[in-house]
Amino acid sequence: MTDFLKCTGIFLLIFGLGACQPHRSKQALLGTHIRTQIDAIDGEVAVAFQNLSDPDDRLLIHGDETFHAASTMKVPVMIELFKQQREGLIDLNDSILLVNEFKSIVDGSPYQMSIDDDSDDVMYSNIGQKMTFYDLLYPMITVSSNLATNVLIEWADAKKVTATMRDLGAQNIEVLRGVEDIKAYELGLSNTTTARDLMVIMQAIAEHKAGSPDDCKEMLRILKDQRFNEIIPFYLPDSVEVAHKTGSITGVHHDAGIVYLPDGRSYVLVLLSKNLENFEEGTEQLAGISKTIYEYMLQE
Repeated sequence: MTDFLKCTGIFLLIFGLGACQPHRSKQALLGTHIRTQIDAIDGEVAVAFQNLSDPDDRLLIHGDETFHAASTMKVPVMIELFKQQREGLIDLNDSILLVNEFKSIVDGSPYQMSIDDDSDDVMYSNIGQKMTFYDLLYPMITVSSNLATNVLIEWADAKKVTATMRDLGAQNIEVLRGVEDIKAYELGLSNTTTARDLMVIMQAIAEHKAGSPDDCKEMLRILKDQRFNEIIPFYLPDSVEVAHKTGSITGVHHDAGIVYLPDGRSYVLVLLSKNLENFEEGTEQLAGISKTIYEYMLQE
């Protein structure tokens, strides 16, 4: 256990001592603790927390700072696909051809995905075959399949994805393109987000405002099947459910999700990072921030 995590007990004692203090005082203690944890991370971090049982119980630290979205942008793509199904434009049970050739948003030149750069190698054995939208959407979220993402975002249309996020109240997130468009990346044309916007998006799903109640329930079921659990769920007990989506590229590790406590309460937590000098250590430290939020909720 790192010295970083040993400090948790000290701050938990502080929370306990502050239990009889006004709610605002407890929030202030939480903010102080989280900022101390962020200061220990060799990189830049943003945090967004919203207690879904109390609109006033919220914490934003660097909430409007822009970060490369990495794979968190796959959640907006999922929301847009469910929306287009409701509008009758697609049926998630319909089949489409799985291809591995995409067009750069810079000049339309073709590029392909590499199995070596994808967290989902299974998908590549299906190239040239037909798959349902749903059978692409599910691994896009749960194992962060880049190949599936690129096929789906061409159907969904990145501009429509961003417009839908604006309708949900996420004012700064930008979904411009699929994954591994190197020409776009070199020109600084990348998908971006803020912690606040991902908090808004996750809260919309949790409160069944990102689609129909049935659609949102299905989105939550998919998010709960997430296979990468190194941040938000890492230090939480097995009795706690987390519906979430991670994202990572060099020096970047994110997690955005909804945490469901055994007593029926829930909260949204978004942890974004960039310029991490030590990826593994930074990941553990982000997981420590999630643990702090969880312990704060236990004091409610």
